[in-house]
Amino acid sequence: MNWLVVIFGLVGILSVVGTVQGFKERNVLSIIFNVASVVVFGGFTILTVIYQGYPPTL
Repeated sequence: MNWLVVIFGLVGILSVVGTVQGFKERNVLSIIFNVASVVVFGGFTILTVIYQGYPPTL
């Protein structure tokens, strides 16, 4: 679970970068998909760290 949280966190961060680029290019479809990715992956990462801690308790 450790590496999964790290990977999903990186995907969430890159989705934020993609959202900023979508606003710069005024690409609506890019903004929609990147915001959805931030919500899903970022939410999973934050909730996993809150409920299991990092590193996770066994």
